[in-house]
Amino acid sequence: MSSTSPLRNRLPYVAPRIAQAALERARLTVVPRRRTRAPRVPFVTFVSVILLGGVIGLLMFNTSMQQASFRETALQKQATDLGAQQEALEMDLQALNDPARVAAAAEKLGMVMPTTGAGVLHLGSGKVSGDPQPASGADRLPLEQPGPQRPAELDPPPVRVKAQLADGAPATVQ
Repeated sequence: MSSTSPLRNRLPYVAPRIAQAALERARLTVVPRRRTRAPRVPFVTFVSVILLGGVIGLLMFNTSMQQASFRETALQKQATDLGAQQEALEMDLQALNDPARVAAAAEKLGMVMPTTGAGVLHLGSGKVSGDPQPASGADRLPLEQPGPQRPAELDPPPVRVKAQLADGAPATVQ
């Protein structure tokens, strides 16, 4: 078992040659370093275009916001005017629906308020109960009732006082 393989016997002679060949293939050489810079013009142009686009976008946004503000102010003024107009129309409608005005207009048309009891119409049967009488001008009720009379106790007779003036002439004071 002490026999050695023929490869082992040849190894001391082959190894230096292989090592030498590997050394020659793996020799490092100094390569001059070249600094390569990225071209600056496209980068500066790109950044400038981005900044210019941002500024133009902000200006357009600001302009649109101002236009919206003007539109809002105009619409608020229009809403205020329409609210005032609606209030005036509602006041006119209240004046037209005033019962005294409606009664005066009916009286001008010859209508009178009945003083006698009116009949009642039963919707289910269609019959009239009571004794309805047509109203006439003699039955007219006054639309405006006279105001209450002031009691005489609230108007006592005036008090008269007799006095003499400094020159001796009589005077009456109320």
